[in-house]
Amino acid sequence: MSVRRLAKDQPASFAFAPELSDQVQWWIAKFPAGRQQSAVIPLLWLVQKQEGWVCEPALRVVAEVLFMPVIRVLEIATFYTMFQLSPVGTVAHVQLCGTTPCMLRGANDLKAVLRARIGAKDHCSTDGRFSWEEVECLGACANAPMAAINDYYHEDLSPESLGVILDGFASGHPPAPGSAIGRQGSAPAGEPLTLTDPALYDGSRARPLGGLPNAVAAAQ
Repeated sequence: MSVRRLAKDQPASFAFAPELSDQVQWWIAKFPAGRQQSAVIPLLWLVQKQEGWVCEPALRVVAEVLFMPVIRVLEIATFYTMFQLSPVGTVAHVQLCGTTPCMLRGANDLKAVLRARIGAKDHCSTDGRFSWEEVECLGACANAPMAAINDYYHEDLSPESLGVILDGFASGHPPAPGSAIGRQGSAPAGEPLTLTDPALYDGSRARPLGGLPNAVAAAQ
């Protein structure tokens, strides 16, 4: 596992936004007395949803709220790669899968698009609106190549479709997540090739209610 460290530049302080206070208490209340520290991951996630990343002052606030050592909160934040430890793009953060299935299906071409449109990986664009990183398998291998953008998956990407997606985020009209080629879930691309007979689904092949197959009836 790669070493994950907090960003060099940190804000002076952190506080949960007033509208998140109820969510903080809701998560803490989900756990029994003496186990409230189990809410550390949800609280760190609320930090990230508010700020875009998890800063060092936020670790101290979470530790104080949950009455736990700061080092334990730091251990959790640095262990789980879902937590961003440096600022990310304010509009879109792209997590591009570079594992073997996506690489074989064109992930390297997508990297070239991201480098050209955003800049070096693990850094924000010059305007601070976009960022990208390469990650390990995101579990959508059947729809490779793919990327997670903010909270959602965008699959079956090509350099052209990724460019359209980035344009959508830049204009304030992000496209719907999912397959760029209209694939249904993880079904085979294109038209169905098997189980295409409508009679399989209209009930015409179903046995009458109460009837038993001949072999079963004979056995009885």
